Amino acid sequence: MKADEMWKVSTGKGVKVAVVDSGVSPDTPSLKGQVLDETPHAVGYKATKDYTGHGTTMAELIAGTGAGGGLKGLAPEAKIVPYRINADSLKDKVDQENAPKLADVIRAIADSDVKIISMSFGADAENSEDLAAFKYAHSKGKLMFAAAGNEAQKKNLIGYPAAYPYVVGIAASDEDGSVGKFSEHGNYVDLASPGLSVPVWCDEKLKAYCLSQGTSQATAIASASAALVWSAHPDWTANQVLASLIDTAGRDWARDDPSTYLGYGLIRPRKVLEDSGYKPVAADTDPLATENAEGVEEDPSAASPSASTSSQAPKDTSGGATSAAGSSSESSDDTTMWVTLGAAAAVLVVGGGAFAVIRSRRRT
Repeated sequence: MKADEMWKVSTGKGVKVAVVDSGVSPDTPSLKGQVLDETPHAVGYKATKDYTGHGTTMAELIAGTGAGGGLKGLAPEAKIVPYRINADSLKDKVDQENAPKLADVIRAIADSDVKIISMSFGADAENSEDLAAFKYAHSKGKLMFAAAGNEAQKKNLIGYPAAYPYVVGIAASDEDGSVGKFSEHGNYVDLASPGLSVPVWCDEKLKAYCLSQGTSQATAIASASAALVWSAHPDWTANQVLASLIDTAGRDWARDDPSTYLGYGLIRPRKVLEDSGYKPVAADTDPLATENAEGVEEDPSAASPSASTSSQAPKDTSGGATSAAGSSSESSDDTTMWVTLGAAAAVLVVGGGAFAVIRSRRRT
């Protein structure tokens, strides 16, 4: 993504990102000073106690400084506001009773000065309270990103909150722009972001990094991309930031014919930042208006696991299906290699170039 070039223009300074996940530890070397003590008490149960390491990873991918051999995120001067939500992965009964509901968390964030909500989790059923909360957050000018899900090879169910109106559904791609074969697909996928071979904390002990893959990581990187753009253009609205990312996304198909697998294409914030004369859309223009009006649809060509061998399937990529910790329906991310903490930071330099993929049209 040529992060070094982008950082000459923007580092995310002045932008707050809410990480709604398994909690975020503020004590890793990379996150010291990056996690704000601004989580409202009513929804702040153990927000800074990460029970899996997942939320801490997402926070580092967004705003890690790279200190002490830790991850350097894509928006290293953005700030994180942590939230823990109730999920099936919470095994402790006391935690289950006290962790806030997603709808309550989203409403609390909506009433704060946080600009971006990053959600690396998912479920396969919608909830009326959650839907109302997301509509409320949209009305308050928040930009919301959520993981599309990692079960494409098994069941490829519609994933929420990614499929809710006004929430940007994120797929995972590799450094060449090919969609991960685990990445769920449907007309709720709006953008793709790097999500393969990304360093993550191996577990809740936060002692070592592993390489992993998932739409969780892709969502965090997409959220950081938005933070870079919003920091450079603080007067823009959420609609304008999102529209700029859609407009400049890497794709080899028509903008008005989004892909079922990759949405409007691979996110490329550099294309916005390097254009000093970039003109945003009108402040009240909804870049997802068509999707929000039509609602979510099943994709018949992609619903079956056998679609991986069809002419409409994504390119093959290495690795199996993984999923986000903190999900109400999925297990924790698979890991493939142990990486011990070294003296040098693991700088996020994942790809973001051109696309050359076989895709499925959303609508016929």
